[in-house]
Amino acid sequence: MPKYHVYRSIEIDASPEEVFDVVADFSKWTTWSPWLCAEPDAEVTVTGDPSSLDAAYSWKGEVVGQGEMEHKKLERGTLIENELRFIKPFKSRSDVWFDLEPAAGGTKITWHMRGSLPWFLFWMTSMMEVYIGMDYERGLRMLKEWIETGEILSRTVNKGIQSVGPIRMAGIRKTCNLKEIGPQMESALCEAAEKINQHGISTDEGVMTVYHTANLKTGVFDFTSGIILPDSAEPPADLSTWSIPTMKALCLEHHGNYEHLGNAWSSAHQIARYRKYKQAKVGTFEIYRNDPEQTPPAEIHTDVYMPLR
Repeated sequence: MPKYHVYRSIEIDASPEEVFDVVADFSKWTTWSPWLCAEPDAEVTVTGDPSSLDAAYSWKGEVVGQGEMEHKKLERGTLIENELRFIKPFKSRSDVWFDLEPAAGGTKITWHMRGSLPWFLFWMTSMMEVYIGMDYERGLRMLKEWIETGEILSRTVNKGIQSVGPIRMAGIRKTCNLKEIGPQMESALCEAAEKINQHGISTDEGVMTVYHTANLKTGVFDFTSGIILPDSAEPPADLSTWSIPTMKALCLEHHGNYEHLGNAWSSAHQIARYRKYKQAKVGTFEIYRNDPEQTPPAEIHTDVYMPLR
């Protein structure tokens, strides 16, 4: 049986006991679950005392599938061990656990999953490790924000398939690791805006980023960040350009901090897999609908688009 072990860590500014009390409480999992972003109306049921041994958390939905998780060992402030049983889209069993340890006045929490796949799905092992790892990173970021601030500034809305375009944009093209993408993108947008302004071109059409390629195994992204061009404008020669005609795209709105944009993108990919949508080979993109420097974090609005064939 093909086996895998995935784990991710984060540090939280709270005691191990405080972190434990949140993570061990199944009734709170819907608040920071990285999977329910794609289907917030999925059916979730908690049976038994949600913070006690043998308590169970089960879910059922069209996009998120079906499964259940059960507390098997609880050591306050140090360890939570669960058994995870998937039912749909295929049956499997995994061990999931959280290690907690003091770190720099707070807590380092590590989320593990160890399991195996049916032999005929051996080809999915490396993909499982990548996608589960990214899901864990998203979930841990939300958990950290919720424990430290009492809220999570991330809300995803599925707008379905929409007509989009034509769009022309001009910007700076870069390649970087996912961990560097925030500052690299900000730098590209600033440079592009400066050059656009030098040529007297309006920036009123908006700001966007197109992702040409994204290698999830290596974490390397090739993207262009820049300005949407007015119909009559000619792009400066020293900027990269990108365009699409009018076409159909799966659209999701994200409201909240940019660091949680992965929730919208993950939701788009989950929905596309479930609906069996075929992605067009023109690049995915996101359009920033307001200025983050003049907008409360909870009201920052980004639309993400997955063009379809």
